[in-house]
Amino acid sequence: MNQPLVTIVTPSFNQGHFIQDTIESVLSQDYPHIEYIVMDGGSSDNTAEVVRPYAEAKRLTFISEKDRGQSDAINKGFRMAQGSIVAWLNSDDIYLPGAVSAAVNGFLEKPQTGAIYGEGFQIDREGKVKSKFPFTEPFNLWKLTYSLDYILQQTVFFRRDALHQVGWIDESLHFGMDWDILVKLAKRFGLHYVPVEMGAIREYEDAKSFAGGAKRFAELGALIRRQSGQRFAPGYIFYGLDTYEKIWCSLVRRLVPGALGELAARRLSHVCRYFIDRSYYLSQGLYRDGWAAEQMHFMIPEGRGKILFRGENIQLSDLLQGQILIVESNGLELGRIQPGWGEFRLELDAPLHMQGKCLNLDVFASKSVVPSRVGNSFDSRRLAFRFIEFQWTEPGATHIY
Repeated sequence: MNQPLVTIVTPSFNQGHFIQDTIESVLSQDYPHIEYIVMDGGSSDNTAEVVRPYAEAKRLTFISEKDRGQSDAINKGFRMAQGSIVAWLNSDDIYLPGAVSAAVNGFLEKPQTGAIYGEGFQIDREGKVKSKFPFTEPFNLWKLTYSLDYILQQTVFFRRDALHQVGWIDESLHFGMDWDILVKLAKRFGLHYVPVEMGAIREYEDAKSFAGGAKRFAELGALIRRQSGQRFAPGYIFYGLDTYEKIWCSLVRRLVPGALGELAARRLSHVCRYFIDRSYYLSQGLYRDGWAAEQMHFMIPEGRGKILFRGENIQLSDLLQGQILIVESNGLELGRIQPGWGEFRLELDAPLHMQGKCLNLDVFASKSVVPSRVGNSFDSRRLAFRFIEFQWTEPGATHIY
């Protein structure tokens, strides 16, 4: 019971140069119960040459046949899988030591969660660490749905029966299939963050994630609109500007050669980065350190009962005296509180039509301050209160950050 079988699937096509590193990172894991399947799309390079000795030694299952792309290969592997926990690792990426054990321990801690994810690194073509993956953070469903895929796919492990319930990988997607399936799982079951370094993504010029350009954004843009229900959600702006900044700056340099063109490209880049940062850091009204702005947006997975709202009213300034916080969901007021200084909690009645559903929640604060303006610190953010949590009183299979 404490050592479930874990199935790892590696979709591959003409990645013979990297795939041995991928295989070794899986087979060298310290967890004893791993089923490993390599689904090759009929590579014409030396992939079969590299993988065959492992297959002959019965250390993995190797299937090489034509497929309809990466998503199709992953689904084939998942349907074959015997494990109750499944994952996919691309044929140019790697697991870090202890990754599988960390994932299993995460599921033992939160057995009903949809997926586990952790920390990781960005590596170069030769496998040297470039940097830590900068976006990972504890589970935040609103940000995952509306703003950013902050989860490093190379650290994700799925509960197979949860995957079966929400549907397999969308085979029409080529760039955002991991984001798409994570949002589906998160809305229904929640996700669980494990603060352990588990995997690494290999970054190089012709890697799919970095060579997709406008085609990649077209797919991600459509995905964001579908999962958020908004035409121009913050994520649409984030990924759109991140993609077209490079295209526009390159065009400016070609049209205006020399120092003038370089200056114009740099200024254009600064403008794009300003709006990229705003779409990422300010759109939710919730900062990584828990401080909330005058308007804060949040989202909780499916659940029932009442909704518990917890926070802290910190005396940054007497200007926050008499603070009133109003909680709404889709324009319907669920409750309000005028907290004293210190921690507070409020139980909100959820109408019948909200029971068993994933909910958007908005908090409106009547007062806020900029700490740097009241001599409290050098913090120039406009802050209202410290947020702790929203959660259903009967969360069932969900886990709420």
